[in-house]
Amino acid sequence: MNAMEVGVSSNQPSVYAVILAGGGGTRLWPLSRMKHPKHLLALNGNDTMLAQTCARVRPLIPNERVMVITVAEHAQAARDQLPDIPSSNFVVEPVGRGTAPCIGLMALLIRKRDPNAIMISLHADHVVEREEEFHRVLQAAVQAAQDNHLVTVGIQPAYPETGYGYIERGAPLGRAGGQDIYRVERFTEKPDLETARSFVQSGRFFWNSGIFIWKVSAILDEIRRLLPELYLQLLDIESALDTPQQSEVVERVWPTVRAVSIDVGIMERAHDVVVIPADFGWSDVGCWSSIASLLPTDSEGNVAQGEHVVLDCKDTFVYSSGRLVAVLGLHGMVVIDAGDAVLVCPKDRAQDVKKVVEELKRLGKVQYL
Repeated sequence: MNAMEVGVSSNQPSVYAVILAGGGGTRLWPLSRMKHPKHLLALNGNDTMLAQTCARVRPLIPNERVMVITVAEHAQAARDQLPDIPSSNFVVEPVGRGTAPCIGLMALLIRKRDPNAIMISLHADHVVEREEEFHRVLQAAVQAAQDNHLVTVGIQPAYPETGYGYIERGAPLGRAGGQDIYRVERFTEKPDLETARSFVQSGRFFWNSGIFIWKVSAILDEIRRLLPELYLQLLDIESALDTPQQSEVVERVWPTVRAVSIDVGIMERAHDVVVIPADFGWSDVGCWSSIASLLPTDSEGNVAQGEHVVLDCKDTFVYSSGRLVAVLGLHGMVVIDAGDAVLVCPKDRAQDVKKVVEELKRLGKVQYL
């Protein structure tokens, strides 16, 4: 028996990991596309981000309790990436409906298998640099979740990032597994720079990692209370889960579901939400400047991958997917060559790359999406 594995002893609930493998990662265009999104890219190593996410939880949770929800066009690629995960643990979302319906559906499936289970929900496209600390925090969160809290992991902010949501801590609740636990005072969506600076300076705010831990019964109770229409739609699906009719019923019900995020739909309004502060080298690698910050630099702060020539440049990220890319005299820039499209922008505008995607949609240039 793996000594690290959570939820394996007779007096502990079983713990499941749910990996949310949706989204397109529009801020990582032109590499991230609708048919080949961020979590299917190998941006900082040989494995895709999805495969890295799955490997990250394996020391804690066996393959039979690792589950993946993804969209139809990425389902086969996800299965190919994770051959050790049972096929019945992959759930296909016919159309994107946001994280609240996805989490509700997966919680319902887990409840059918084990009504007393605890669920860890995490995204397929995040980076964690210090995995031992990550494991320690999750073990503490599982312990806290046994007291019926909805638990989230807050990342100690390293700088005033405007691309992340923030969590403000409230009153301390004690400790679990050696980790401090606080009530959540409020969630704040992506702030402007001045607000982000005040958050970081206060010492009371954390980055919202999007990592949640709870009893499946606790999160389904909150969905029933706060999103009653969604709860009834999930109940329409329940009897078909883990049967040959599952896909057919999900495909029938899912288009009628209203899209909503778990943060807006549940976490901002739930009664008993707590946060565990953490610092394990987390990033959602949401833009090219954040990718660059994770990779080795030269003496001038440049990062270059693929065939390249970099002359008289500083703090510049260059990526080539095949052909030679030469840059000269650039400072604080991003240059990404995807073969059929090239992106050039200042690093401090990297969060705005999604505007390029929006413009391509407006112009009807779907071949580049």
